Amino acid sequence: MVASGESGRVRPVTRASRTRIWDRFSASDPGLLRLMAGLRTVGAIALTLAVLASLKADVSHMVAGAISAMVATFAIKEKQRREQAITLALGLPVALVAMSLGALLSTQVVAGDLVFLALIFAAVYSRRFGDRGTALGLIGFQIYFVSLFVRAAVSALPGLCGTLVVAFVCSAVVRFGLVVETPERILLRLREAFRARLAQLVSAQIELLVAGADHVEKALEDVRRHTARLHQSAMMIQGRLEEGTSDSATALLVQRRVADAEIAAERLGVLILTARSSERADTLTLHLPHAPAPAPGNRLRTQDDITVTLRRDLNALRLLVARPASNNRGAAVAHLRNRLLGYRDGENLPRTSAPVQDVFRGIGEAARGVMGLRLALDGPQDESDDTPATTRSREELDAEDVAMAQVEETEPVEDVRKGLERPTTRAAVQVSVGSALAIVGGEFLSSQRWYWAVLTCWVVFLNTASTGEILVKGYRRLLGTVLGVVAGAGLAGLVGHHTWTAFALVLVFVFAMFFTAPLSYALMSFFVTAALGLLYTLLNTYSSAVLVLRIEETALGAACGVIAAAVILPVHTDRRTDELLGTVLTRLGVVTDAAVEQLSGGPARDLLDMARELDTALEDLRSSTQPLTHPITPLRTRRQTARYVVALLETCAYHARSLAATAELLPNSKSVAADPLLKGAGRRIAHNIDVLVARVEDDDSDGVVETGASLASMLETDTPGTPRHDRVTDRVLRHLQRLDEGLIGLARPLGVVSVATPDRASSRGGGRVAGAG
Repeated sequence: MVASGESGRVRPVTRASRTRIWDRFSASDPGLLRLMAGLRTVGAIALTLAVLASLKADVSHMVAGAISAMVATFAIKEKQRREQAITLALGLPVALVAMSLGALLSTQVVAGDLVFLALIFAAVYSRRFGDRGTALGLIGFQIYFVSLFVRAAVSALPGLCGTLVVAFVCSAVVRFGLVVETPERILLRLREAFRARLAQLVSAQIELLVAGADHVEKALEDVRRHTARLHQSAMMIQGRLEEGTSDSATALLVQRRVADAEIAAERLGVLILTARSSERADTLTLHLPHAPAPAPGNRLRTQDDITVTLRRDLNALRLLVARPASNNRGAAVAHLRNRLLGYRDGENLPRTSAPVQDVFRGIGEAARGVMGLRLALDGPQDESDDTPATTRSREELDAEDVAMAQVEETEPVEDVRKGLERPTTRAAVQVSVGSALAIVGGEFLSSQRWYWAVLTCWVVFLNTASTGEILVKGYRRLLGTVLGVVAGAGLAGLVGHHTWTAFALVLVFVFAMFFTAPLSYALMSFFVTAALGLLYTLLNTYSSAVLVLRIEETALGAACGVIAAAVILPVHTDRRTDELLGTVLTRLGVVTDAAVEQLSGGPARDLLDMARELDTALEDLRSSTQPLTHPITPLRTRRQTARYVVALLETCAYHARSLAATAELLPNSKSVAADPLLKGAGRRIAHNIDVLVARVEDDDSDGVVETGASLASMLETDTPGTPRHDRVTDRVLRHLQRLDEGLIGLARPLGVVSVATPDRASSRGGGRVAGAG
């Protein structure tokens, strides 16, 4: 492999270049989940087509086999191979029954429609039984749809059932033999993606450090984007730890080290922003899209020696992150690591302003996070070149390992909702009503292809929970369909009756569909529609009128879905977001209370699990606000408010995660000790969270948010004669203060009154907090 140099000469692509390219790709597709999903589905379809071709099956059976293989592959979501095999085995009889019903009722219009509606209700209701129920319901619905698409008849039923068997067997062969995925392998790739994204974030932070006035906004936006991507990777690792590690202790260790590295990297971004600003940067700046950068200061200039040193050390940190542990041999890498870890000690910091010193200290903490991550993922490493600072960091990490073994696990909360309050039941009723409307309306458009309207109605309800989400998804599907029709018309004319060329393009589109699905629903719909245009060509039923009809049926199905969601047991976007907002605030309170209690000397709890539950709830809230923040929404003020609230909650969640991570250092940390006075500092936060939750749950709530003196002033940290190790670190106080400010900031958009209250601690002349959070 070669590449062109600047001089025009051809030079070989080095192993380092290939590694960088691969890192970029793995960072863009964490765990290679999209790549493997596309390869697995395309492989199953290709193998099915090869087997059917060898059996001299006709084109209609090959089309049915291709779609069935695709369904049998993408429907299964379990993580353990044994569970996948069981679901696939159960899916075959479900598929055979669905195909048989479709063929037997092909001439019975009313009975066929009623059975289809019953199947739709059962398929959606079965989601309450987890991944297996969801998969079997999806298989049943999609295979019945296949019977309509290929116009299955009783006479063709034996051949179609044989085709289903071939498709499911081929799907199993590819899943368990050709494109093999194990939880351990996926977790390994997710870890590498986390490492790559962490390196990308450090690179973005370097650009932010040296960016001129004209480029600082773009550099800040890049830091925001890479910070969010790093958090996404951490969440994905969290979701795979239980299945991908050998035992719960290993899972807890990896979870802890990933959280440490993520928090340290995010904090470093805030410190860099503060150092180049005229005032302390608010953490909210990293979470609020398009928020302006703080006013520039004169602490850093591009050519200053201190800036050059900072840039050098950030590049060294990026090298430590990006280089695999297997390549960390040699004194040079150990020297870089030791130098960066040395910044954790105050005497090793350069003589400069306090905010710039905080950046050096933040680099040292990030280096410690990287070292802990490597120890957790790659095992013990060479300690022969350790300096005292590095040895101390290793001892701290070992002490934390001991502390984690004493943590009590939290029990999951069960959903106690019943009947129509259960989301699966409500969705089943809504989809059934919407599908009935789509059948009636679709028959008026076409007595032969009305099922496209039903399919769209079904699809817009997948992974949605409110009328607004369904409206946005329907709009995106319609947009993708219109563009796909244009592409399908052009491709159909080019392919003509070249069967294998058409099938090859279908495979390309199927791969693109699965690769782009998590990124853009409109783009996925585009590839689906383009592939269908080719399938119609293969079935000799293609015409421009057919593709135009698909647009009409898609629009009708989306409209029926929105109508059903708005009229039948509606869950309005406001109600949905309020429910999720209450959940986020409640979990925020749980994490904060538990962390403060532990920092005050209480029992050890599984705080990181609580923090991840908070992150999961926040991700659900972020998704539910998409209808409010979508570019086409006419309510601009409401969009800005929604973005502001989510950004404030993301800021609060960051500080809660940091508190949880610090609290888990107890009781074996040499730098953090329990402080009973922290309970007093946490009371105002707990009260304010309770007031905000009450307001979200009841508009008539008249509670008030308390404001007052700095929380840090409650802790007399400068009390003469009090040794530092008897107090929590200044960073803990900073996180509590920022969390308190974030909650007070939420009061205004939520319509809660803020009242200044007298603070007994302030009359004692509390101390000043140093450091940054």
